[in-house]
Amino acid sequence: MAGRRALKAVLIDLSGTLHIEDTAEKEIFTSLSAARSLVERKQLRPLLLLEDSALEDFTGIDTSEPNAVVIGLSPDHFNYQTLDQAFRMVLEGAPLIAIHKARYYKRADGLALGPGPFVAGLEFAADCRATVVGKPEKRFFTQALSDLGCSPTEAVMIGDDARDDVGGAQNAGMLGILVRTGKYREGDEDKINPPPHLTCDSFPEAVAHILKKLL
Repeated sequence: MAGRRALKAVLIDLSGTLHIEDTAEKEIFTSLSAARSLVERKQLRPLLLLEDSALEDFTGIDTSEPNAVVIGLSPDHFNYQTLDQAFRMVLEGAPLIAIHKARYYKRADGLALGPGPFVAGLEFAADCRATVVGKPEKRFFTQALSDLGCSPTEAVMIGDDARDDVGGAQNAGMLGILVRTGKYREGDEDKINPPPHLTCDSFPEAVAHILKKLL
C-alpha cells in the first residue's frame, strides 16, 4: 500500500473482539498504567472511581484527602453520593482524569453503559474538560506503538468500537479494521470519517485479510 511501510504490529481490543466478558477488561497496554503515571508525575492524591479489579494498578498511591478524580468503569460505585463527591472536587479545581470515554461495552447479558456518560456528566456539571489517557486519544496509540518500536504506518488496529478503536487508531495514522462482534451495531462503520480500512464479520476474517493483503 502506497505510503505505508511493512507491517510490524497489530493492536487488538480484546474485550468484545475475541470474546465477551461480564466486565470490561483493562488494556494490555493499559490506560490504567497511563493514568497512574500521570498521577505520580503530578503528585496527585486521587479519588478512584474504578472497579475493584482495577484498584490494584494504583497500589501504593496515596489516596488520603484526595485532590484529583480518576474515573473509569465502576458499575458498583457509580451512585449519586460518590459522583456528587467527584463533582464537588472538580468544581473546586481538582483535575478530572478519565481512563477512557467509551460510551458502552458488551457484557454477556447485553450492552451496558461505559464510563463515557459519567465522565461527560461530570464535565457538563463542572464546566470542565477531562484529561483522557486511553482510547481514542492519539497519544494512547502512539505510546503503545513507541513501546513496540514501530510507527503508525507499520501498524493495524482491530476492534469492535468504530469510534474509539478504529477511529482513534486511524487518527493516529494507523489502519483500522472494524469487526462486527461485541459492541458493534449495524451502521457503526458509517459513523467515522475516514471509514474503516475494512469491516469484517469476525476476528479470524480480519487476521486472514492482514496475512493476505498487508504482509
